[in-house]
Formats: sequence, structure tokens, C-alpha cells
Amino acid sequence: MATSTLPIWRDTERCYRAVTARDQRFDGQFIMAVRTTGIYCRPSCPALTPKAQNVRFYPTSAAAQASGYRACRRCLPDAVPGSPDWNVRADLASRAMRLISDGLVEREGVPGLASRLGYSERQLGRVLTAELGAGPIRLARAHRAHSARLLIEMSQLPLTDVAFAAGFSSIRQFNETIREVFATTPSQLRAASLRRGKREEPSGATRLSLRLPFRAPFDAASVLDYHISRALPGIEAARDGGYGRTLRLPHGPASVWVSPRPGHVQCDLALADLRDLSSAVTRVRRLLDLDADPEAVARVLAADEALAPLVAATPGIRVPGAVDGPEVLLRALLGEAAADVVALGEPVPPAAPPMDALTTLFPTPQAIADADVKPLVKTVAAAIVAGDLDPHIGRDADELRAEMLAAGVDCGTADYVAMRLLGAPDVLLTADPAVRRGAAELGVDLTTSARGWQPWSSYAGMYLRSHAA
Repeated sequence: MATSTLPIWRDTERCYRAVTARDQRFDGQFIMAVRTTGIYCRPSCPALTPKAQNVRFYPTSAAAQASGYRACRRCLPDAVPGSPDWNVRADLASRAMRLISDGLVEREGVPGLASRLGYSERQLGRVLTAELGAGPIRLARAHRAHSARLLIEMSQLPLTDVAFAAGFSSIRQFNETIREVFATTPSQLRAASLRRGKREEPSGATRLSLRLPFRAPFDAASVLDYHISRALPGIEAARDGGYGRTLRLPHGPASVWVSPRPGHVQCDLALADLRDLSSAVTRVRRLLDLDADPEAVARVLAADEALAPLVAATPGIRVPGAVDGPEVLLRALLGEAAADVVALGEPVPPAAPPMDALTTLFPTPQAIADADVKPLVKTVAAAIVAGDLDPHIGRDADELRAEMLAAGVDCGTADYVAMRLLGAPDVLLTADPAVRRGAAELGVDLTTSARGWQPWSSYAGMYLRSHAA
């Protein structure tokens, strides 16, 4: 659901108040650029607050870079939660940003991005420049720079390998971009990270340990319990408060293990191909809904008398996401029979504990279409293989829902897939027995109350589910 409110970065007074307060809740929601220093920062940067007349605000780091600013070395403005705006909005710009963050431009170029979104390259460039202050090439360039910085600081890869793993086409392009964005060289970035002791453990060419930021509060327990309760052996596992799963990524398989920590989520990755780093991180963030704005959710839902006690008791609830469109749709249709198809998945390379329990990828749509499964599952899998049904994160929710219904998927399942795959924040799963039971216990009429929960009905549904549990 799209909202009609003014984008926060255009509200200069509100942005400057957030900067003055060094409010971490706004990190990732806008970028502050300082004319006198030529740098851009996150809102909570600990440096001396510049005068109001010396600052400009941008929606993305790419927009700041396009205007000639470089990243602050003190606050690292690219290492923040993503903008929750991409989840709330359903327009072209937000859909494009989800695909760019998943590394699509590095894999398929701007023509591939435009094709996925159903627009011409010219239309796409015009809309993104107007909405985000930069076109798809500059947005992708900022994304590559951030991926490169992660690899420089968190791995022992030679810098030449870092360049190509991050998606740069040449060493020269890599060096020039790092110098322009961070005002330093790749070798100086690595030396600085060693002095700061940023690496938590030695990591080889396929194993990385990262910290994923989020906006507090974050109810990690409920979102992890949701995934663990539905875990498929070999594909997913849980141990000592952590959760892991395998990932089918563009360049090869991967395994991930996440463990909540104070102020961040510890994310251990085992990658077959380091070009998939940014895609893996983006999918894990979606899986745990780490880019949500819990304060905005709470302001709306706490105004409802029935939900207010639940919001107060469990602050920062999240909507569980998905790492793969075909998987979440086919698993929803298979139900309990999903465990029967695990053997159809391809094996993944063995990884060190705790990821040693992750042995298998979820089967491909082709494998499921060829298997002895329910006719509807077979039909939908075949539609995905044929390209008649294309569930991916860049889809418009209404168009994707229409495709699913045309393939025989029921309305409740279509809504469920839209909520989890697209991170749609305003989907109330009225057909979910747990949601209905929670509403009944609270005396809530889902038809009338839902209007007051917009645009956060998905989160309201999670509160109702938690109450029923």
C-alpha cells in the first residue's frame, strides 16, 4: 500500500531536529550532507552538529554521492538499516530499490532491472532520479561501494578479488569509486579496519561474519520462533538461540546462521561465490524484517485499546519475511507435505558448526513440478517454470496477486505470499486461524478494526497471532 505522506527527507525541519538529537531511529531513513565539509553522514553522527544553513538532506547515499559528497569515515552512513520507506511504499522507486539491493543490476544490468519492473530504461531512470536523486547506475554504484567495504573490512580476500566480488568491472573502477565515496584507498580502508579490530574472527574466501543493524526495539524471539516452528530439516536448523538456513543465490548455494545480540544481529555466512554477498545480506534482512520502523508501527497500533497492551508487552514485533519467491509460495501450498519434498533439493557444500546441520537447498520449481505432489502445487510450479507466474521482490503486489489467483492460488495464500515476499506492511490475514482466534479472544472485529491499523495491518496480525499462542 502506498502512502501519501511527504517523504521524510523533504521535511527539512523534521530532519534537522533528528540530526540535532542524534536520533538513531532515523538512520537509513535519510542522509545529511554538509556543504562546508563535503561529506554526508547518518542522522546520528556523533560529530559536532552543523548549522542548519550548511546542511542538505537526501533520500539515499547515491543521491549525496551524485551531488559530490563523500561518506563520513566516523559514522559510516552506509552501514545502517535500510529505509523502511521501501517496505511501506509500493511504487516503482521502492520496487526498484529492493531489486538493486538484491544485486540485480550487477547481474543483469539496467536493462534487466527495467525488464523486471516492466518499464523502459528511460522511464525508469527518470522516475528514480526524480524520487531518489540518482538514476539506477548511480544507485547500483553506491550499492557496490557498500558491498566492497564489507569485503575489505570483514574478509582476508585480496583486494583484486574484492573488486570483482563486489560487482566492479575493473580494478580501476573499483579504486576510483572507493576513493570518491570514502575519500581513501581500498588498502587504507583495510589497514584502518585492522587497527580498529573490526574482524571478529579470521575468515576465508567463503566464510564471513557480519553485524546486521536494526532499529530498536527488536523482538527477535517472535520472528525466530516463527521460522523455527516451520523449519524443514536440512534446509533450516535451530540451536542455542540461533537459527540457520540454506539460500539459493544467483551464483551458487549458501548457508546462513543468525544469532540476536544487543544492538545487532550476528550473521555468519558460508558462500559458494562471494559475488552473492550483498544478495545474501539483503535476503537475511528481509527474512527478519530488520529494516522495519517499530516506532511508527507502535504509534498507530498502540492507539487501539485492544492492541495497546500487546504492543506495550512485546515492543518491536516483526513480520517474518522470505528469502525466495517460488519457495515461499510452494511451501505455503504444500503445507505439512513440504517435508516430503526436501529430498528433491540439491545438497550444499558442508559448513562448520553450527551450520553443519544445513545440508540441502529447497527444491527448484522444476523438481516440484516433476514430483508426485498435489495437482495445484504441480500446476503452480509449472506456471513458475514457464514464466507465467513470476514471484520476486520487485513485483507490484496487485499484479503478483492477480497472477497467483489466475494460477489457482486462493486469496488467503496470495495475501500471505505478498506479505512475506514483498514485505507488504498492510496485509491482514483474516483467513489465518491464529489471527482469527487472537481477535476473538480480544473481542476485536477484524472488519472494522483493520481500518484503524493501516498501514500496519501485517504487524497487527502478528500481535493477534502472538496473543493466540
